[in-house]
Amino acid sequence: MGRTCPRGREVLFSHGAALLSMRRIMLSFLCLLMHLLQDETTSLLVLGNQDLQDSIKPQKVEFHSLNFNTTLHWQPGWAREARDALYFVQYKVYGQSTWQNKDECWGISSHVCDLTHETSDIQEPYYSRVRAALAGVYSSWSLSCRFTPWRETMIGPPMVTVVHSNKSITVKLQAPRSPYRRKRGSKIPMTNYYDLLYQVFIINNLLDEQHRVLVYEGKDKVIKIEDLRPGVSYCIVAKMYMPVLDHSSAYSSRQCTVLQ
Repeated sequence: MGRTCPRGREVLFSHGAALLSMRRIMLSFLCLLMHLLQDETTSLLVLGNQDLQDSIKPQKVEFHSLNFNTTLHWQPGWAREARDALYFVQYKVYGQSTWQNKDECWGISSHVCDLTHETSDIQEPYYSRVRAALAGVYSSWSLSCRFTPWRETMIGPPMVTVVHSNKSITVKLQAPRSPYRRKRGSKIPMTNYYDLLYQVFIINNLLDEQHRVLVYEGKDKVIKIEDLRPGVSYCIVAKMYMPVLDHSSAYSSRQCTVLQ
């Protein structure tokens, strides 16, 4: 009584071994499942990062330049989150292999970067590029088109001052200035870089406020417009003209007077 027969011990031993084997199989299966889940999660993270990289990549990277005041502009990526991105700007002269960081535009939230100083050799062609970063993810670089300041900067209008007398108007003209300075500190006028002409137009407000009549083209800084009618309101506008590139500036603001 109370003794286990040999046959019973064999059955218990066999049952225990089977349970142990099943536990080992279950553990192996769980380890395999964890590895699969980890690989899938990694794949999803990589895929998610790639989507984020594409969605925050800067768009429409362009140089804008007026009188050699040159800035780089871009638009944020198409994702809503791109508005919180930070941007990094590099530049180089065409043909160089090494890109230079623009320190003042490294990790900025703005969509504009001033490259006036970096593009001061106005005959050289330049490139620039921008990348974005968000939540530790960096986009690829967005490249600008090639930019040569001397060929592509826009010339601004001249400054115009008018002084009237009985039947005439004296017009004083001053060419736009570049950001670059002489040794004494004064800014260098754009006429030092180009062969520019002044074009002066008069508007007779009694006839047509929109009709401009060209009354002078040349390099003189002071001109006199005569044989005008007393009591009539006249306006003067002017612009710069560059014959070699056939470029014109915008019109200056109107300077108006009524002859007495």
